[in-house]
Amino acid sequence: MLSYDCQIRVWYKHTDQMAICHHSNYICYYEAARSELLRWLGMSFAEVEKRGIMMPILEVQSKYHRPAYYDELLTVRIMLKELPTARINFFYEIYNEKGDLLNTGMTQLGFIHSDTRRPCRVPDWFLQLVTDKWTEE
Repeated sequence: MLSYDCQIRVWYKHTDQMAICHHSNYICYYEAARSELLRWLGMSFAEVEKRGIMMPILEVQSKYHRPAYYDELLTVRIMLKELPTARINFFYEIYNEKGDLLNTGMTQLGFIHSDTRRPCRVPDWFLQLVTDKWTEE
């Protein structure tokens, strides 16, 4: 398993008239956590693409447990529970500053060649980044 925590503050523009974080922002928080996780592993999405691989979203799931409010500092926990193959599944838990679970989610991304846009298996170099930080739990 692999887990990484990323912090994000709820900006005013992320909220509705009730000062509650709009549901659509959670998908953006997932994306921010994926980018930060990849940087923590030692690579950026820009570098992945320079190496000829793209990772399109195939599926998104999001469950809202409690609202987040303007100016709260959120912790987005992103997890990999299984090693990637031709697809990679990221799982998310979002907590407020009190430690309350606000949201859970999952995104599934595929691996494709940038030039042909055809699916491929996870590249060995990407798999190595993941396995270098993998822990058994």
